[in-house]
This record gives sequence, C-alpha cells and structure tokens, in this order.
Amino acid sequence: MSESTPNLFTPVRVGPYTLRNRMVMAPMTRNRAGEGATVTDLTAQYYAQRASAGLIITEGSQISPQGAGYPGTPGIYSDEQVEAWRKVTDAVHARGGRIFLQLWHVGRISHPDTQEDGGLPVAPSAIAAEGPIATLKGMQPMVTPRALRTDEIPGIVADFARGARAAYRAGFDGVELHGANGYLIDQFLRDGSNHRTDEYGGSVENRARFLDEVTAAVVEVWGGHRVGVRLSPMGAYNSMSDSDPAATFGHAVRMLNRYGLAYLHLTEQIGGDEPRITPLLREAFRGPLIINGGYGRESAEAALAAGEGDLVSFGVGFLANPDLVERFAEDAPLNTPDRETFYMGGERGYVDYPTLQAAHAA
Repeated sequence: MSESTPNLFTPVRVGPYTLRNRMVMAPMTRNRAGEGATVTDLTAQYYAQRASAGLIITEGSQISPQGAGYPGTPGIYSDEQVEAWRKVTDAVHARGGRIFLQLWHVGRISHPDTQEDGGLPVAPSAIAAEGPIATLKGMQPMVTPRALRTDEIPGIVADFARGARAAYRAGFDGVELHGANGYLIDQFLRDGSNHRTDEYGGSVENRARFLDEVTAAVVEVWGGHRVGVRLSPMGAYNSMSDSDPAATFGHAVRMLNRYGLAYLHLTEQIGGDEPRITPLLREAFRGPLIINGGYGRESAEAALAAGEGDLVSFGVGFLANPDLVERFAEDAPLNTPDRETFYMGGERGYVDYPTLQAAHAA
C-alpha cells in the first residue's frame, strides 16, 4: 500500500472538520431514552466511550412527537431534550470526538399507541408496512397510515428545520438526515410506498421533492458543509421497494450535489450475488462518501484502497467495542455482541462492554 493510499487510520476532511480517522460510528437505535424522550447520563457515557471514532452519528432522534415510532427513542424538539443532549456532546468533545445528530421522522413505521394524540401515523400514501411493531403495549400489527395532505407537508419540513436548530443549540458538530431504512424520507422517494398523484408523487423528480425541501431547510440552518444524508437504495427493510433504484437514487444523489454536503452515507450490504448500486452513486456524488453494510477491518481497508468510499461506518462493531478503533489498529480480537441486549434498556449491553485496556487489567 502506497503512502498516498487511504486506510482506516488516515485523517480525512469532512465539511469543516479534519477527522482523525475514517472509522464512523453508524447510527443505531438503542431504546434507552428516558421520560419525555430525553437521553440520560448513560447515553453520555455510551457515546463518550466511543469518541475515538473519526465521527459519531447518533441514533435517530425524532423531530416531533408525530415522528416517533418506537418506545425509548430520543427526540430533539423540546428544551429538556436539548439540555440532555448537551451532556452527550460535552462528553464526546471532552474526549476529542466529533458527533452529528441524526434527524428522524418514521412516517408509517409507528402505531396509534405511540402517537401523542392516538391517531394514525402519517405517510406519503395509505399503504401499510408488513409485520409487527414494538409499542408500550407489546408487539402489535402495523396499521395502515394516513396519507399526508399536500398542505401538511411544509409543516413537517419546518419540523426538520426546528430539529436542526435544536441540534445546534445542543452543541452537535452537524446533523444527518435519515433518508434510509423505510422511514418518511425513504417512503417519499420510492415508488413502492409513494403512490401520490400530486407534486410529491409520480415522477422521480416529484418523489425526490420532499428530500430536496427537507435538505434545503436543514442546510439553511447549518450550511451544507455540516449536513449529511443517509440513503439505503437497495434496502427492503420495512417493506420497501422501488421499480428502478438506479434512476431514483441516481437522481436524488445528483440533486443533493448542489448543497455541498458534508457527506453522503450509503448503506448497502456487501458480499451478495447481485450487482451493487453504491459504485454508480459514488460516481454521481461530488462529496465525501461514507459506505456501510457489513464491513470488517479487511473489507473496509480494501474498499478504501479501491476508492469505493472515503470513510466506512460500523454499527455492531462499535456497539460491542467502545475501543473499536484501537482494536483494529492493534489487530486485536473483538468482543462478542450480546444481541439480546441491543434494545432492552439499562447498562447491560450498553456501557459495560470491556475495552482492551480493561480486559488486560482484569
């Protein structure tokens, strides 16, 4: 490997920041928020433990009560939530880390028992996702959402802008728009979930309009250089599909170019038999690209060396290894993730994974 070939430990410029490495902690829902959808002191400890990542992207944080989908997820719309998040950003910054907040509206992936007014969740179209969803009353079937009226959409765009301003007050270094995994922005983008006949449906230009308007509103708050967007062009999670992903996401990515974003964050699993769409979108996007999708150290290094992305995000790796950067640097063994504790709440499986230093001292 030549000196000019990037690897996981090479510094990289993202927006106004020079990150100390190219390892990104991916956003992961952990269901540990307390009363009022506020993060806790445990949340601050959890993220601070992982501050050696080049960049941390937080779990999705709903921009309004309507945007909530699951129990125990945090929000970014109240003064109390801002104050709680400030403890997190202070803790990460004290350890020299950088942290972006992920702005989230789940759309149809919710339930009346989760909605503040007990009403139906909203979506581009009245099409239900398949399968059950977790609520405070246990697992329940997904419901058919209410299709948003055209005149309601600007209010949700404004909620994203308010969430962005709240994240700024909370001390974050930037924000990421959650446009992946079958939530509201993704629901508008893909024709499997968007059957609208107004200016937000039909053509790919219309289906991308909501993403465009949300991005513009958030960029107005932060500037494009501190805003990222996450997309999952081939993801089927939450009953998602599109008749022509290359056309849909190719248009979306080219549209995003005009905002001068901090990065584009693509999640697409590696190792499958089908051709991947990430290389096409890599060619279309003019800024830094974060790639995600089951990478380990060797596959991540190979992808960076081949120019497939500029940074690599790791989910479960960072969840189970607060010192993942150091472990990769030393080629040390990794902790085994305890999947039963991913969403159960409390300290177990959250802040109690040992570091190498702790393991050696034991």
